[in-house]
Amino acid sequence: MTGTEMAFDRTTLWLVIVGLAVGSYALRFAFIGLVGNRAMPAWLMRHLRYTAVAIIPALVAPLVVWPAPTDGAPSLIHFAAAALTFAVAVFSKNVLLAMVTGACSLWTLMYLFG
Repeated sequence: MTGTEMAFDRTTLWLVIVGLAVGSYALRFAFIGLVGNRAMPAWLMRHLRYTAVAIIPALVAPLVVWPAPTDGAPSLIHFAAAALTFAVAVFSKNVLLAMVTGACSLWTLMYLFG
């Protein structure tokens, strides 16, 4: 790698870091700085309640559909653990129990069949 390529990589890296920092600050400022002292409309508050519920599935779904241990190939073990986790969550209505069940079932299935 030459000096010019190294400088380009560092410049790109810092541009990305600064860009993400500015974007993150702008998003937070939009809620805290611009509307922090005003009451939010009821329709917005109703929709914001579902944000936390959407985050965990959005993080987990790619790991189930395209698991890294199989180089992105679908895995029956991952689907089975996700199905068991979903069933425990639906029937128990307990998030922590569902997460622990999912982790234990995945580890168990990986140990037995992986």
